[in-house]
Amino acid sequence: MSIYQSANPPGVPCCWMRGGTSKGGMFLADDLPADRDGFLLRAYGSPDLRQIDGMGGADPLTSKAAVLRKSAREGVDVDYLFLQVAVGQAQVIDTQNCGNMLAAVGPFALERGLVAAQDGHTDVRIFMENTGKMATARVRTPDGQVTYAGRATIDGVPGTAAPVLITFADIAGANCGALLPSGHALDRIGGIEVTLIDNGMPCVIVRAADMGITGQESRAELEADGPLHDRLEAIRLIAGPMMNLGDVAQKTVPKMTMVSPATRGGVISTRSFIPHRCHASIGVLGAVSVAAACGIDGSVAHGFVCGTMGKELQIEHPLGQSTVVVSDGGYAVLRTARKLFDGVIYG
Repeated sequence: MSIYQSANPPGVPCCWMRGGTSKGGMFLADDLPADRDGFLLRAYGSPDLRQIDGMGGADPLTSKAAVLRKSAREGVDVDYLFLQVAVGQAQVIDTQNCGNMLAAVGPFALERGLVAAQDGHTDVRIFMENTGKMATARVRTPDGQVTYAGRATIDGVPGTAAPVLITFADIAGANCGALLPSGHALDRIGGIEVTLIDNGMPCVIVRAADMGITGQESRAELEADGPLHDRLEAIRLIAGPMMNLGDVAQKTVPKMTMVSPATRGGVISTRSFIPHRCHASIGVLGAVSVAAACGIDGSVAHGFVCGTMGKELQIEHPLGQSTVVVSDGGYAVLRTARKLFDGVIYG
């Protein structure tokens, strides 16, 4: 009997991976049962807040899933669907993308034989089903084998690993239909100036000072600030329709990003809510959206840009910085990934 065959209950092949500053289960679409969402809730242990009866890590950043299939689209290698398994709620959400888990998509596609590995490095062309946009992940494959060992570092992840360079093209308006869905670089909601932007991730950018904080607080301090949560959510609910997202009360977008002057050599400092928990760092596509806002005259972010904007923008966050590379109208980020286990998971 194969390790992927089991009686009572049936198991599903799964590879648990870290992608960027997130981690979760990697699945092939054909391996998941018809009741996909019910299976994932049981496998991850939701809606229990501790997810004690499942593999989830009791945090949105460690309760994620990626579903892959070999693509039938011309010029595309794999289709990638991101799923957020909610913590504390019986929900599996597919309304947003995840650029951190995207870092694990290329290596997993190679591991499962969806893409033939080349010697040296392999470019994996990925169709992101959540947004209908494309990304390319460059994975290190010496001697035609995926390697996770290397010298690349990213803030928020200890140690070093092989670099995964992710390039995005034509992602403006991926969710909202336009880079600036309201048509303005600056709007007002409840007397607060905001920039509503979607460069791969819908974000509401506000000044930290306008929210009553400095923008240098720790994640723990912000998590404990109930009045701040209430102010952010009030703005978010009004911003949703303005961003062509409709009623967002039960949605995970838009994200809320508070910006302030950089203090560690970057171009801007950020604190993000995703949308109800403070991000330990910043999402990949959230960082790309902030980078785009930095270059828009009149935006909330543009007013905080420190120094001259070059091709590499260091976006500061609670755990360090994320680098966004701007080139030829596209954006690229450097991430890393690691395979944690490969086997079978039960729902």
